[in-house]
Amino acid sequence: MKIDENTYRRIVDNLHEGLYFVDTDRVITYWNKAAERISGFSAEEVVGKRCQDNILTHIDANGHQLCMGLCPLAATIQDRELREAEVFLHHKDGHRVPVAVRCSPLTNGDGAVIGGVEIFTDISHREANLLRIKELEELAFLDPLTRLASRAYMEKELAIRLEESRRYGMPFGVLFVDVDHFKTFNDTWGHATGDQVLKVVADTISANGRPFDAFGRWGGEEFLGIIRHTGREGLAVAGERHRRAIAGAYIVRDDEKLTVTVSLGGAVFRPTESAENLVRRADEALYASKRAGRNRLTVAPE
Repeated sequence: MKIDENTYRRIVDNLHEGLYFVDTDRVITYWNKAAERISGFSAEEVVGKRCQDNILTHIDANGHQLCMGLCPLAATIQDRELREAEVFLHHKDGHRVPVAVRCSPLTNGDGAVIGGVEIFTDISHREANLLRIKELEELAFLDPLTRLASRAYMEKELAIRLEESRRYGMPFGVLFVDVDHFKTFNDTWGHATGDQVLKVVADTISANGRPFDAFGRWGGEEFLGIIRHTGREGLAVAGERHRRAIAGAYIVRDDEKLTVTVSLGGAVFRPTESAENLVRRADEALYASKRAGRNRLTVAPE
C-alpha cells in the first residue's frame, strides 16, 4: 500500500513523540505537533533555523552543551549509526525538560545521507505533577507564581516525614535551593523578568523531580525540597541533578541570553532533631555553597 504525502504528514503530526528532520547542516526542515507541545516552539518559529539557535540547545546530565559538537544527531549524520540518549532540552519558557532521544540518518534513493531525524519523548513526571497541582489548588496550598507547593504545605509535609521517619525508620533529606544573583535580575531587567526566572527554576524542578518527592517555594527566591527514601549519597545525586538541569536553563531578553543558576544545601534527617534544626542545617549548607562560589551543592554531614 502506498501512502500519499498528506496521509504521511497526518500520521507523523499525530505521533505522541516529538519528531523533527534536519539537513546535513543541521537546519530544521520539519517539526511535528508533538515537538511543538513538548518544547513550546511552533513549527513556524523553528523551521529554517538550526536547533542550537536558542531553540532546543540540548545538554546532557553533566551539564555539557551538546549542540556545539557533542550532539548525538550530528554524530549519527556523520557515521550513520543509530543513537539513543537521555538529555535535557530547552523549553521556550526557559526551563529544562528531560527527554529520551533517538537519532537516525536520513538518506536519499541512492543511499547518500541528506540529513537526520530525531524523535524525542518527554520523560518528566508531567501527569503526576499536574495531579499534584490540582490537589494543591483544591487545598489552597499552591504558590500562585511558581505553581509549586506553598510554604504552609511544605511545613505540613515536613512534619509528616519527620513522624514517618521516627516511627518506621524511613530516611529522607531536604534540599534548600536559592537562585544566584536574583537581585541583579530584578534590578537590571525588572520584576517581571525576576518572576520569569522563578518560574523557570520552578518548572525545571517540577519536570526533573521524582513523583514521590515534594518541592515548594519557601519564600522569595528560595525553594525547599523533601527527598524521600534516601541517605546523604542519594540526596547529593538528586541535588546535582536539579543543579545541572537549572544551570542549563536560560531566558532571552532583548536578544540577550540570561542564564540562571542556583546554589543548594542539603541535610539528611537525624531522628532526634526537630524540623527547624533540619532546615537550619540545610540552610547553613546552602550558604557554604554561596561562599564557595555559587552554582554548587553542599550536603551537611549526617
